[in-house]
Amino acid sequence: MNFSWLEDFSALAATGNFSRAAEERHMTQPAFGRRVRALEEWIGTELFDRSSQPVRLTEAGRWFQGVANDLTAQVARVPGEARIIAEASSHSLRFAATHALSFTFMPAWLRSFEAHTMAGTMHLESDVLARCEALMEQSKVQFVVCHAHPDAPGGLEAGGFPSIQIGADYLMPVTALDASGRPLHALKTGKTPVSLLGYSAESGLGRILRETRFEAMEKVSTQTVFTAHLASVLRTMVLEGRGVAWLPQTLIHDDLATGRVVEAGVPALRVPLEIRLFRSRNAMGRAAEALWEAVTRAGGPAS
Repeated sequence: MNFSWLEDFSALAATGNFSRAAEERHMTQPAFGRRVRALEEWIGTELFDRSSQPVRLTEAGRWFQGVANDLTAQVARVPGEARIIAEASSHSLRFAATHALSFTFMPAWLRSFEAHTMAGTMHLESDVLARCEALMEQSKVQFVVCHAHPDAPGGLEAGGFPSIQIGADYLMPVTALDASGRPLHALKTGKTPVSLLGYSAESGLGRILRETRFEAMEKVSTQTVFTAHLASVLRTMVLEGRGVAWLPQTLIHDDLATGRVVEAGVPALRVPLEIRLFRSRNAMGRAAEALWEAVTRAGGPAS
């Protein structure tokens, strides 16, 4: 049997129309019809009732639909499962980390576990949180490092991936200074809206900000003038004096120390963050498991 016949079968079962199904499968209708007939000959019975329009599954077709779905799902899992088996004794480490933490937190953290992270090949993928979560779901990385907040769980928490807190951070609203050294913007009560630089819907930090509410902000008027996926982009806009943005303290540590930016509101507006290390739910390679054990011993029990 040709495995692609299963996809042909699913397309026809979904549409009930040979012409539309053939178009979805990028082939002519006669060629598509021959492939469906070849599948039925291999099975030994008709899977579709062609006497009506749209065509309908026969009793055998309804049975085979469940079989086809199971086979397709099993085949889709093969690459990830093969990778897990191949890595049983592997010394490779594969991380995904959000952009801000890749440039600020990760280098020093990796050095603190140098005995484990320098023993083999290490790869770090830097991306937005949604992409990091997808890489973990697809078993393309063993670990994800990202910001987290208990009131704003993300996809990895929902997926039951084990994690441990490996650091702390906080989001703080900051602004640049004017020529006289005074804050250009301030989060305070008043009728004039404060220009706000915000995160896009795909941003993990943006999700945390949306899910955390502050009584102190109820009387502050703001107007979002710019949005972006990345905290580093918002930092650039803050330095240009375009408005106020909530940025990770790890990202703007040097800016605060040198006076390039200052806090634009009271400390109560800060958002405490966890920095968490998520791991695969599956057994990982020897090096990855050793690193996880070392991190767990250093940081306490995983959740």
